[in-house]
Formats: sequence, structure tokens, C-alpha cells
Amino acid sequence: MSRLVESHLTELRQKLLRMASLCEAILETALESLWTRNAVLAEQVKPDDLEIDRLDVEIDELVLRLLATQAPVADDLREVIASKMIAIDLERVGDLARNVAKSAISLADNPEVPTPPRLRTLADEAQRILRRSLDCFAERDPNKAAEVLDDDDQVDEDEDLVIRAAIEEIRTHPEYASQEVDFIMVAKNLERVADHATNIAEGVILAAEARIVKHAEKLAQ
Repeated sequence: MSRLVESHLTELRQKLLRMASLCEAILETALESLWTRNAVLAEQVKPDDLEIDRLDVEIDELVLRLLATQAPVADDLREVIASKMIAIDLERVGDLARNVAKSAISLADNPEVPTPPRLRTLADEAQRILRRSLDCFAERDPNKAAEVLDDDDQVDEDEDLVIRAAIEEIRTHPEYASQEVDFIMVAKNLERVADHATNIAEGVILAAEARIVKHAEKLAQ
């Protein structure tokens, strides 16, 4: 590896780590605004999401420059490709956190109804999976990344329970339909956060081991 390629890869890693840190932070802020019905706090998500978008564009430019001027091969090429894939997922996590914040603002504007307990469980699980996948990326640890891939089923189950409970509440208390729809939207966004976290873990495995595990379970059937 040339010093110039190594320099570019280091810059790429640094930008991804900055994106990752922002994603964790704004998801935490969005959820706290949801639990507390704090619209002012929810608005704080917006500038950090814009910063994530800016970093995503910078990573695109850096990847293109690397490919065009350095022609990386083997391990370096895999890292460049995986980094771009991870950046896409991080950008989407930022968007999903912003969606949660929008639901928090909507809930703050309506009469308060109890937050479904299972929604908090779902949020904790989504945050945990995201944190673990980002740790795998920071440590470049494919073994830990493989463990993350097994954690998504519980999130799917809890999303389903939240949606079922919200639909039942709409049936019995139609006056709270708007709030219950927001809870459903939050559940769906959190499930998608977990999906993108899983994608990040797959990217770590691709970069480290040259193994494509995306859709492996489905394709093996």
C-alpha cells in the first residue's frame, strides 16, 4: 500500500467514525425527546442530521478520488467499497433518527397518552445493535460483526408487538388514533435502524474477510 492510499484510507475511516458518532448521538436525542415529549429537544436533531449528510457527500468525493487516482486493489479496494456501503447505512440511520424526532414533535402537540412499554424495549434493542455494529467497525472485528447478524430477530418481534398493541388502542380509543400512528411509525423507524446496523456489520465482514454475507440466510434456503 502506498503512503498516499494509506492517507486517504485513514481520512475515510475518520469521516466514517465521525458519522457513526453523530448517528448514535442524534438517535439518543430523538428518543429522549420522544420519551419526554420535548419538541425543542427534537428540533436539535436537524443540524446533526445535516452534518451527517455533509459527511456522506465528502465520503462520496473521497471514494471517487481514491478509485480514480489510486486504483486500490485487494484489501484496500474492499475497504473502500465497504466504507461506501457503511456510509449509505449511516446516512439512513440519521434520516430515521430525524423521523423519530418528527414523531416526537407530533406527539408533543397532542394530548399525552401512555408510551407503549414494548416501544422502549424496542428502542433499547435498536440502539444496542447499532452500538455493537459501530464498535465492530471501529475495531475492525469480523467475529463480533458476525454476532450482530443474529440479533435482529428480537427487534422484528418487538416491532410487531408494538404495532399490534397500537392497532388495538386505535380500535378501543379512536380519539387517540393520531398518537398511536406515531408510535407505529417510531417502531418502524427503529426496526429500520436495526436493519441498517446489520448492514454495517456485513460491511465489516466484507472488508475484513472478503466474504459477502448479505442475504446469505435467504439465499441458502
